[in-house]
Amino acid sequence: MDDERTGSSTPPDIPFFQRLYDRPFVLLAIGMSIMLIVFTAWGLWEVMSLPEATLP
Repeated sequence: MDDERTGSSTPPDIPFFQRLYDRPFVLLAIGMSIMLIVFTAWGLWEVMSLPEATLP
């Protein structure tokens, strides 16, 4: 937006997600963290839901 009194313009605020997309290593870290959490939780759920083994 131009300021009519001074003639200067202020840069628009950059949205949060655009700033996030401009940082590929942050996106990589977020993606790896989410996969680590999801697969760990999935594995724990599978182990906890296994039936008891019948031993001879």
